[in-house]
Amino acid sequence: MKKQTSLIALLLLALLAPVAGQTPPPSPTTQPAPQQKTRDESDEDVVKITSNLVQFDAVVTDKKGQLITDLRPEDFEVFVGGKRQEITNFSYVSAETGTVTSAPPAAKTADKSAPPVPPARLRPSQVRRTIALVVDDLGTSWESTAHVRQALKKFVDEQMQAGDLVAIMRTSAGMGALQQFTSDKAMLYRAIERVRWYPSGRSGVSAFGPIQADPFANSGIPEPSGGRSTDNATAEAELDEFRADLFSVGTLGALNFIVRGMSELPGRKSVVMFSDGFKIMSRRDNTLSNRVIDSLRRLADLANRASVVVYTVDARGLPVLGFTAEDNLSGRSTQQLADLRSQRSNDYFDTQSGLQMLAAETGGLFLHDTNDLGGAVRRVLDDQKGYYLIGYRPDASLFETVKGRRQFNSYQVKVKRPGLHVRYRSGFMGITDEEAKPVRRTRSEQLIGALSSPLASGDLRLRLTSLFGGDSAGNGYVTSLVHVDMSDVKFNEEADGWQKAVIDVFALTFGEEGQVIDQVNRTETVRARGEALDIIRQDGLVYTMRVPVKKPGAYQLRIAVRDASTEKLGAANQFIDVPNLKKNRLALSGIIMQSTNFASTAAAAEDKPQDSSGSPAVRRFRLGEELDYYFNIYNARLDAATSRPQLQTQMRLFREGKEVYVGTPTPYEVGKQQADMKILASGARIRLNSGLQPGDYVLQVIVTDLLAPAKERTASQWIDFEVVK
Repeated sequence: MKKQTSLIALLLLALLAPVAGQTPPPSPTTQPAPQQKTRDESDEDVVKITSNLVQFDAVVTDKKGQLITDLRPEDFEVFVGGKRQEITNFSYVSAETGTVTSAPPAAKTADKSAPPVPPARLRPSQVRRTIALVVDDLGTSWESTAHVRQALKKFVDEQMQAGDLVAIMRTSAGMGALQQFTSDKAMLYRAIERVRWYPSGRSGVSAFGPIQADPFANSGIPEPSGGRSTDNATAEAELDEFRADLFSVGTLGALNFIVRGMSELPGRKSVVMFSDGFKIMSRRDNTLSNRVIDSLRRLADLANRASVVVYTVDARGLPVLGFTAEDNLSGRSTQQLADLRSQRSNDYFDTQSGLQMLAAETGGLFLHDTNDLGGAVRRVLDDQKGYYLIGYRPDASLFETVKGRRQFNSYQVKVKRPGLHVRYRSGFMGITDEEAKPVRRTRSEQLIGALSSPLASGDLRLRLTSLFGGDSAGNGYVTSLVHVDMSDVKFNEEADGWQKAVIDVFALTFGEEGQVIDQVNRTETVRARGEALDIIRQDGLVYTMRVPVKKPGAYQLRIAVRDASTEKLGAANQFIDVPNLKKNRLALSGIIMQSTNFASTAAAAEDKPQDSSGSPAVRRFRLGEELDYYFNIYNARLDAATSRPQLQTQMRLFREGKEVYVGTPTPYEVGKQQADMKILASGARIRLNSGLQPGDYVLQVIVTDLLAPAKERTASQWIDFEVVK
């Protein structure tokens, strides 16, 4: 671990050349933006299971499916294990998004080459809904996958709202698939592109495989005596059931991981899973699958404790259960045809049973027999608009063991007003939230647990900045800065008067398919005393990592830091899009941003205290302060006569997703020291005038190549920062 200033200096030299000949844009100013009216935040957890209070959520609708919001405690009756409970806590929570409405579809005449609006980074208090859209590619056919992709695109284009924190995941992708929950539609589109049919899963090309020709029909060859019809057929059926069970357990295990990661996220939390379904019972011997049922019950209990509602959507829509042109029915008797038709119908309803049970156990909806999957998602969103919180004081017997095992306590909720339907969670295991919380004792368990969090979290404050860069040969890399706030780290005094802190660093870089591209797992020792110790505590430390990337695409860095003395943890993650520089299309590097004062102080002396807030790793700037930003331009077209590019650069500023300043497009001037025309250095200096409001901002740079074809003319890049008084 090195000093922050030296690491940043090295990064600037490695990533960006000095900026020369650039005209600074005018200082941005703006008037205060109008505040949107939203609902008051509830500071209560949705689901609580303690020895003093059990609280759960319930949704009440009328015959038309409309939410009922005016009920009182006396309108409900709650039973647990058949015993009526006295309601002690009661409220209705409206999750409406106030004046925020969904964005309309993009106009067909819109300029597709126009730079996208950069996303606003949501604070926990701004999140209204947290939605995980899960594609069960382990159990979804090729035919169904195409319809699911359409529904996902419709959600992002038309149904996603401001205040939504969304992730699109696949059950086959493992830990790398637990992507950062984001409001960035560009990242969600990339996730949709990765939703593909999984050939090795439990579903084939279509919802129902075509009936094959009977190999013994009209062949004159007698069937094997006793083999095909008994032993072999039974063994084959058992093997198929075992394989289906394994993939079903894999699906539920992936959901378990996703729900666990959502446990600390804000907002009304829901999982919407698209699947061709899974069975929970075998018709062959009329028995339940213990593997699947056990996995499902564990998942339901985890989802209930995490306040996550699971909605399931049958991705097959409204399928044809009769015979189709793909089926080969030659040589079949009337009875055989009836049996085949019955088997197909039974398979359809049997595979719906798992989806139905999962939704019912967590208080969600099972949506099926509709070809409008986008409409099914809309029903889910409508169902999320409000819910009742009902609480009671539990009897101690609910947490007692029976034959060494904790019992499952089932709810029964009734609404006295006639004509209404109430939907609620199935119940809970007799374990308190404190007991159910996983105990991570070892270094590895603690770091991996922190690493699995979808958002930045923990007691140690981290700031992660990942930046794309490339060389003239078209090779790309990602450089990451991790700022660790050392004021939260414990230093222990040693015998010689030095102070020592030990921190563990564990980082993983994932590729688009969830595979690990690179990892860092190290323990660092920091020793200092006197003024040097004060500098470290004030400025923090910056850990740098550089990962070569062989392929373009979306990459994800996850990092966890642990104080070895106190076992405090911090975690952060970020996605970064790496373009293909070898296509010779216009592209931009990541943006380095720092205050002018920080740069001058760092150049003057590295061993003197300085305010690190204006560094590229922290990016926290004060009103009235000047700041510099730098970036590289790749693959600009050159004029045949002058061998010079014809570029325009422009800067835009956004606050909480709203444009507050637009700079004038400025002709790019090649610096005198610019030797490599494949990589052009650019940047500018701006002043944060007092007219700006404190808060979170995004700076976007747009470069237009006037010599390039229209579809390849524009490239943009953005970086977020904070403005304080």
